[in-house]
Amino acid sequence: MWQSLAAALCLVLVLEGLMPFLAPRLWKRMLAEVSGMSDRQLRIAGLLSMLTGTACLYLIR
Repeated sequence: MWQSLAAALCLVLVLEGLMPFLAPRLWKRMLAEVSGMSDRQLRIAGLLSMLTGTACLYLIR
């Protein structure tokens, strides 16, 4: 189980690094827009992201 968790975390790092590597200007613009969002909007976006990831993981497994 720990090996799977470590592999998943490594994949997160790879995916997180794609955007700044491929399109740094777009990434900076996106960060500026996100910083202007309210706490409620960020929480909703985070919740939707977690639910989508959980659903995808459920479908794959």
